[in-house]
Amino acid sequence: MRRSHPEVLPAIMESLDIYRRAIEPHTLAWSPDGEGAWQEIDGAGWERIHKKMLHPRGANIWLRDTPHLTTDYEFRYYGRELTPPLLDDKTGMICAVAFWLPTGYLEAQGPEQVRNLALKLGSALPFNSGHAGLSFYCHESLLGITEPLRLLSLRYPGVDMPAMESIPMELGAKIKGAYWLTFLGAPILERLGGTAGLRSRLHSEDTRVEDLSKSRAVVRLGEWPESGDLEHDDTLPSYRELAQVLAPWLYHAPRSPWSGFSDEDVLQWESRFLRG
Repeated sequence: MRRSHPEVLPAIMESLDIYRRAIEPHTLAWSPDGEGAWQEIDGAGWERIHKKMLHPRGANIWLRDTPHLTTDYEFRYYGRELTPPLLDDKTGMICAVAFWLPTGYLEAQGPEQVRNLALKLGSALPFNSGHAGLSFYCHESLLGITEPLRLLSLRYPGVDMPAMESIPMELGAKIKGAYWLTFLGAPILERLGGTAGLRSRLHSEDTRVEDLSKSRAVVRLGEWPESGDLEHDDTLPSYRELAQVLAPWLYHAPRSPWSGFSDEDVLQWESRFLRG
């Protein structure tokens, strides 16, 4: 979101409420303290989180359902006060939010439930771009954590690599890629000729383009999110088509955000749907 933290905060609070209701009976009961140790959230803890979110200069909020290294449900928000020149085209800082669900939720509830939740969250947020789909889960900033994923990420093109440690500082007006659900707003959707212009460029049988508002749309690639598998020639043609349409606006990391990935590995992953 290319907007300042105070401007997006009401939408962030609303989307967090939507997410917390959707994952019941599970709860976001843990958050890291100032030293990075996970602490269970009591009533006073929620008051501190609420106060932290209200800070006018920004907030970094991390909520999970367990204190363990892996978790099923997670909310992350990275917000900053963004005023000119931080909002001009030469800088990449944004406010970013992420909501995690386990694959078991998708399997139990079905893709329509996940899609409807994503649309509710997207409708609440003043996004410029966003996405929903399959993803590896890891803490990208921990040394050695992402290295085992290098070969897997290059094999399964439909599975995202998380980048919440770097994207908020660098994404700017770009878009991270093509996903099962790809949300588009200004300025990219305008440059594509709006929803009608975007729809005219996409011809895959299982691709759907849906209006969310006058200046926002979501592209859906199939009924279910897919991982693909390059070892079995499952290249995800509809994902490739969308990525090629979005190619002028795709984000490229200035440096590797993941340990064990060289800059060349990252570029190969980013261009996985663009190669012949």
